[in-house]
Amino acid sequence: MRPCISEAAYLPGTFADDVEAFAEGGCHALEVWLTKLETHLESHSVAETRQLLEDHQTTLAGAAYQGGLLLSQGEQRKAHYDHFKRRLDLCQTFRIPTLLVVADFVGNVEAADLERAVVSLTQAAQWASAFDVRLALEFRGSATFCSSLDTALALVAACGEPNVGVNLDVFHYYTGPSKFDDLALLTRDNLAFVQVCDVAGVPRELATDADRILPGEGDFRLEPIMGRLRDIGYDGYVSLELLNPVLWQTPAKQLAELGMNALNRLLEPPIPA
Repeated sequence: MRPCISEAAYLPGTFADDVEAFAEGGCHALEVWLTKLETHLESHSVAETRQLLEDHQTTLAGAAYQGGLLLSQGEQRKAHYDHFKRRLDLCQTFRIPTLLVVADFVGNVEAADLERAVVSLTQAAQWASAFDVRLALEFRGSATFCSSLDTALALVAACGEPNVGVNLDVFHYYTGPSKFDDLALLTRDNLAFVQVCDVAGVPRELATDADRILPGEGDFRLEPIMGRLRDIGYDGYVSLELLNPVLWQTPAKQLAELGMNALNRLLEPPIPA
């Protein structure tokens, strides 16, 4: 497994600032916050951006995130897919292998919605395949649709496209309806990306993204999850995603150092008894 840090861990920074500061802090793999990259490209060329990444020996491990693909209809659907295709082009341009996709926010979910979601996910996967991009479907614990790991895995299985897997965000795994048994459904083929964090002293029903802290400093039982990932031979990226405004007050370089130390401890195989 390979560590990386999401740009959401330091949301106030620009794309160029993040590349420089994270590299100085020992992080050379980023999960891109796409809005930052898009803003950066408004005043910098692709060639300049590639040079920036090369100068700091930085790899773009994944991109977050794209919504609106599964249930939208009509003009709204067209707008989301046009946006999606532009972002696929960005991923191809900068060799970003994985694009995170989140389910649409809806009220009541009916059987027809699930069928539409499978058809839409299949179509999105086929578009992504043409750009050599893998999609990672993210479940969100507080959502009314696709809120658990098993549901996300079921959608991926029904889609049947080889370039679609799930994004396992441990925050949503612990704060939503997912069960420990759901981890047994993970395989090397259906797991596309992993995001980690921790939460301390907050009831799961009340936890928000702003409560995310460094893994190993809170109440989440992360080792059983990491053990399962080792068991299935997952060798992809494990990304630190925090979204905590308090941590944004820490200098980006220092935050990267702290983040990499936490990730390396988490990913280090346990010493046999």
